[in-house]
Amino acid sequence: MTEAPGLRERKRQRTHEAIQDAATRLFLESGFRAVGVDQIAAAAEVSKRTLFKYFPSKEDLVVGSFADHADEPARMVLARTAGTSPLDALREYFLEGLAQRDPITGLDDRPESLAFIAMVLETPSLQAKVLLYQANAEEALADALRQVEGDVETDTARLAACQIYAMLRALAEDNRRHLTEGLSAEQRYPDAVRSAERAFELLNGGLGELYG
Repeated sequence: MTEAPGLRERKRQRTHEAIQDAATRLFLESGFRAVGVDQIAAAAEVSKRTLFKYFPSKEDLVVGSFADHADEPARMVLARTAGTSPLDALREYFLEGLAQRDPITGLDDRPESLAFIAMVLETPSLQAKVLLYQANAEEALADALRQVEGDVETDTARLAACQIYAMLRALAEDNRRHLTEGLSAEQRYPDAVRSAERAFELLNGGLGELYG
């Protein structure tokens, strides 16, 4: 049974959320470059020193939400039920995300989510930070895949993780593109599911011998 977080941890989580919520609101209102760290600290009612304890850089205030999800595929592989292959676990994870309109799948058509993604894509320093998180996530997935059989070659697991993440990114990018072109998440959903099913079918054809 999971132990409930203590008072200190709950307070820490509330502070983390308050800072990130304030930053997101200010960035969406005024733009990433126009907002200073001092403004964010004031809006979150914390000191600048406290802010940097939670978020090492201004960019982390934006892409910290990516970090929260970065190791999800690795955790899905390690926590999969008996008899479920890694690829099947990841397929179920992504399809569930589509059904829930999880932003990580690109199928979130809330205006603030679309504006958030647009801000990231037009800011080079944010794109660089996202790439760093993605690299860390790929390595976490590679580590999880290495544990599947216990003796899978390091290079093989690494290449597999890169292929899986490239596919997940491509699916999410396709969904976001359709949403920005005018489709609603509801309209895009059936095709998003078909694309995901086809993508995992293709991936299983190449990696199925090891992880399918």
